[in-house]
Amino acid sequence: MTTSTYAAAIVTGGSRSIGRAISERLAREGHPVLVNYAHGVTDAEATVRSIVDAGGRAIAAQGDVASPTDVEALFATARTEFGEVGILVNNAGVSVLGELSELDDDAYDRVFDVSARGTYNGLRAAAHHLVDGGRIVNLSSTAIAVTTPRMGVYLAAKAAVETFTRVAAKELAPRGITVNAVAPGLIRSEMFSDGKTPEQLAAIEKASPAGRLGDVTEIADAVALLTTPEASWISGQIVRVNGGAA
Repeated sequence: MTTSTYAAAIVTGGSRSIGRAISERLAREGHPVLVNYAHGVTDAEATVRSIVDAGGRAIAAQGDVASPTDVEALFATARTEFGEVGILVNNAGVSVLGELSELDDDAYDRVFDVSARGTYNGLRAAAHHLVDGGRIVNLSSTAIAVTTPRMGVYLAAKAAVETFTRVAAKELAPRGITVNAVAPGLIRSEMFSDGKTPEQLAAIEKASPAGRLGDVTEIADAVALLTTPEASWISGQIVRVNGGAA
């Protein structure tokens, strides 16, 4: 079985910003979507309504990706509601800005629990429950390529995500399951804009090679491409979607 049969998709952190765009894009491809959220039930329900109103199938499911029990429950719920699961998108992430000398242990734990441990938990569950020929896409960051100051903890967690991606791609290859990562660059999203003034955002936009910030839908398009049957020979890759920035 492959994703061409419209098996269900699980999108962690799938209710807002890039996650919502990914959920909606996969639904347009015909996949029933489990929209995972940690706390924002209102956003998750809005995403589900958007998908259903457009003729797709979706449900919202609460779960902390740092908890292996919660992640297992996401797969169980998706199978009960939709049947076999063919796609996992490990999108959930947390960003904390600050110099390494400034951040405390709580900040470190919060970022690594969601981004690194969450991706690990997703990969571990997918290895047991994803159909043969399935697709896994993890979310990283282009900022790894330029080692942006004040993003050290966040980027370290994303570096772990990229390592998990390459290792899992080899481990799951015998079953025809591909594992890739999409690394967004400068994207107009809630996480990227948080803590930045309009002037700072304008300067960042001006510095982009394309003279603009990317859109969340452009990240969703890249994720969707990697979930298609045509992407069966693409695995273990980090796709930097950044308009040529790095």
